[in-house]
Amino acid sequence: MSRVAQVGGGKSLEKVRTGLVARLRVRRTELEEAIVARVLAMSDPVGDEDAEYVTGLRAAVTAAVELSFTGIEHGSEWSGPPPQAAAAQARRAARYGVSLDTVLRHYAAGERLIADFVMDEDAHFSSAALRQVLRTQGVLIDRVMAAIAAEYMQEINRVRRSLEQRRSERVQALLAGAPIGSAGLDYEFEAWHVGIIASGVGAGAVVEELGGGLGCQLLFVPRWDEPVWAWLGSQRRPAIADVERMLLERDDAGVSLAVGEVARGVDGWRMTHWQAQRALWVALRSPQPLTRYADVLLLAPVLRDDVLARSLKEIYLLPLGSSQKDGGAASRETLRTYFAVGRNAATAAAVLKVDRHTVQRRLHRIEESLGRALHTCQAELELALRLEALGEVAEIETPSIVE
Repeated sequence: MSRVAQVGGGKSLEKVRTGLVARLRVRRTELEEAIVARVLAMSDPVGDEDAEYVTGLRAAVTAAVELSFTGIEHGSEWSGPPPQAAAAQARRAARYGVSLDTVLRHYAAGERLIADFVMDEDAHFSSAALRQVLRTQGVLIDRVMAAIAAEYMQEINRVRRSLEQRRSERVQALLAGAPIGSAGLDYEFEAWHVGIIASGVGAGAVVEELGGGLGCQLLFVPRWDEPVWAWLGSQRRPAIADVERMLLERDDAGVSLAVGEVARGVDGWRMTHWQAQRALWVALRSPQPLTRYADVLLLAPVLRDDVLARSLKEIYLLPLGSSQKDGGAASRETLRTYFAVGRNAATAAAVLKVDRHTVQRRLHRIEESLGRALHTCQAELELALRLEALGEVAEIETPSIVE
């Protein structure tokens, strides 16, 4: 005997499904009211006070019950999209701050109530047939809940992008000179500020932890597929050294911060961000946990001036290798070490593991190649050497600045 002929005490499964739905429809209003009451009693943060939310909830329950009836009639092979009213309520819940867990628990509660109503019909249909109907209903509710979760998350992401976009637009307007009072940002501008531009995977989380760890107010501007803009604000002057210490303690590989200098007030808020922008030019070429503007304030603008960059190379670096077999490698190494140890020839010799006279001869030969004394062009030489370490100027596109 076939499976269809065996269920329902002689009735085919198709007839059981059709008859069951017909009887459930008679109790439809009772079922829907029971589901609505159960949902509203589940510690919903919106509760029953918001007319729009409750109206949407009732519409979603009505649509979901109808979908359940359709699923009972067609069996597990049937598949359809979630009702528009249910999808709309999922998006509304996301906007109202109802958690996804709560939304899904609503559907689970509704499924249990429908199961109770189905099993109440055991006087008219065999228990075996009713249990088989409920097994197929489980497949349907799983599909519905997955679709509802997708709708919810899409709305969460859309709302987040919308809020972030508005905040980004307000911040850019302030940077361009708009009055602070028009921003509507929960941030104290008459304070000390440190501007930060963070890049890399997890950059936003690092900045948020920095704000909390330093006890600073945080103005955070996530930007899609771009470095994150942030400001740390405090009534007490913060220390860049504390920012660096926290970064080293975290050891976040792949996250790089370009940091402006500490500044105060609205003008300082703008200035520290512009400084961070310029530090970013260097950070993008030579990523490290923290690039401080004060350490690269001469180097950063050179990266934006191709004539200056190439002139530094031609005037101060090319002559070093024109008459040397190693192409000037020893001269460059000697200069870097000599500058790094405060222009002390004896200390430089110890670092280079040569005698002091060797360092002095190399420095004299460099002066002859350049045609000038080192003390007259130390800044230019150091800048040219640092620029060389970053690579050719044209290798990377520098970011634009909002001013």
